Amino acid sequence: MGSEKAWGILKKKEIENDLRAEFEATVKDRVNRFLQIGYQNIVAANHFAKASTECLLLYRDGHFIATVMMSHAINEGIIKFVAERNAINLTMQNGDAKSIDLLIEELKKSGKFSDTCAKASQGIYGSFRNDVHHMSPKMTQIDFVSLALKNIQRLALIEGEIFAFEMEQGAINPKNPAYWDAGPDGYAEAFLRIRF
Repeated sequence: MGSEKAWGILKKKEIENDLRAEFEATVKDRVNRFLQIGYQNIVAANHFAKASTECLLLYRDGHFIATVMMSHAINEGIIKFVAERNAINLTMQNGDAKSIDLLIEELKKSGKFSDTCAKASQGIYGSFRNDVHHMSPKMTQIDFVSLALKNIQRLALIEGEIFAFEMEQGAINPKNPAYWDAGPDGYAEAFLRIRF
């Protein structure tokens, strides 16, 4: 029994040492990737804020395939969120779901997405979404390092537009209040991403 406990302690120490060594070896790259992002530092505390923040951390830490996968999901979540908040129907008259392409176009035509935001959203959606989602053999041909950076920057642009705000006397004044859920007191919760 004592040798099993000693073995467990040694194994734990070995894992701790490996993690420290990995961190030390990659910290400069992580800092550089972090500086590349240009993320929105405060967003509305909605249902995808934590996922979006985790996506930033995935990129920072060098998990490029996961960053691309997550950017696809967050992009689609934002598209549907903005459409719903602006009473844009997610289904066609025949009851079928509208395609993401169609929703992006409707958001652009209605002025809910700027041309730049629509282009960024379409860029994420068009970035091998089906190949990655379905793990097609084409994944071996994708440069996930550069694609992850492009998608994380596109996502930052989208969030910067959707959750744009001004600071007034220490308070956040959203430019698009429909996307910030204010409580009965008139205050909305924010999700802070000042520094990770």
